[in-house]
Amino acid sequence: MSVAIITGSAGLIGSEASKFFAAQGLEIVGIDNDMRQVFFGAEASTDWNRQRLEESLGAKYHHYNIDIRNWEAIAQVFQQYEKDIALVIHTAAQPSHDWAAREPQTDFTVNANGTLNLLEATRQYAPKAVFIFTSTNKVYGDTPNRLPLIEQEYRWEIDPNHTYAPGIREDMSIDQTLHSLFGASKVAADVLVQEYGRYFDMFTACFRGGCLTGPNHSGTQLHGFLAYLMKCTVTGNPYTVYGYKGKQVRDNIHSADLIASFNEFFKAPRVAEVYNAGGGRYSNCSMIEAIQICEQIAERKLNWTYADTNRVGDHIWWISDNGKFSHHYPNWQLKYNVNQILQEIYQFNVERWQKEVVGK
Repeated sequence: MSVAIITGSAGLIGSEASKFFAAQGLEIVGIDNDMRQVFFGAEASTDWNRQRLEESLGAKYHHYNIDIRNWEAIAQVFQQYEKDIALVIHTAAQPSHDWAAREPQTDFTVNANGTLNLLEATRQYAPKAVFIFTSTNKVYGDTPNRLPLIEQEYRWEIDPNHTYAPGIREDMSIDQTLHSLFGASKVAADVLVQEYGRYFDMFTACFRGGCLTGPNHSGTQLHGFLAYLMKCTVTGNPYTVYGYKGKQVRDNIHSADLIASFNEFFKAPRVAEVYNAGGGRYSNCSMIEAIQICEQIAERKLNWTYADTNRVGDHIWWISDNGKFSHHYPNWQLKYNVNQILQEIYQFNVERWQKEVVGK
């Protein structure tokens, strides 16, 4: 049986990928050591999701509690499955600007060295496998903030005559810009994935996502925008909006839409590709707009405050242009917009979140 190795398998994208590709007939090898709990505390633990995976997938899922920085352990797993490995989806990461600044060495070794370990293991033991990496739009640093932006009542918008008005393309430079340390570690990983593709003629792709979201997201204050926003609305926990008058814009892509794009690439892989992957013009919102939608769905007000200082390297306006991927894979299209995403997050989690409140 063909094997898919999925890192961060208990996280949002990893768990969705595990379920999807198991349904396609692949045997899933999940690698996840719940380091998200180390990064963000007990509320961000993905252990609940791992248990759900093991229960729902049964013998189709094999879990390894391994740190991706541990080369010997990673190599052993790849050697065990070797030529059966058809697909590697690498989602494990340290995902926060703020956390990276506190522990730069941990951030870099997880994001860059961990990616190198997985690439090298793939090259040595499964060189024909498809390697998909969840990169980030933070590889562009704060270059998007130099775009001609116009302030509107609830959001920032780009000059409609600008070349990036339909969304930001992959031709935006990643050089000479403030990335944040998190952005820098992901740049290193992103370039490694490209280089392994070109240098060793491997099927690799970087999917540069922004806000990846969905009902399985263990949202927390420093990472998981929509999921955490809805959780705070439901539970009454305070929420802080940082900078840009709360009008900063993000496109949001549902995990199912992203996994569908992974599947298209898996079926017809290419060498060293780079794709911006987001909700595009179809699915985007500002912070203020997202708060309004959450309050409407939950039928209660969010307890939020505003801090004038924005996070380092944070984007004022980001909307992806998915045109390159759509050109390569015309059968793929987005299905979820922001309203649908938030409604699903609410329905899936409201009972669990309300129990957490009662249990305090």
